[in-house]
Amino acid sequence: MLVHTVYFWLKSDLTPAQRADFRSGVETLGTIPSVSQFFCGTPAGVPDRPIIDKSFSVAITVVCKDLAAHDAYQVDPIHLAFIAKCKAYWERVQIYDAQ
Repeated sequence: MLVHTVYFWLKSDLTPAQRADFRSGVETLGTIPSVSQFFCGTPAGVPDRPIIDKSFSVAITVVCKDLAAHDAYQVDPIHLAFIAKCKAYWERVQIYDAQ
């Protein structure tokens, strides 16, 4: 199994419509055939602690059955279309991959 976790920091001047457009775009990633599980969310309302980072706007977790499935996800037309359409909305992206 490979877990692909992506954190997005959206630009602060986005309109509500642009934020909604990003959210609907990012959720299309869960429809990619090589994705086993997909989760999308915003910072949780847990109590603040020094080790918790709630500075991101949206996070996704994509679970793939193996590295080959992850590699297929990366080049899938849905993934590439999401990047082309939505990259103007974020100022930073951080990715963590774990096996």
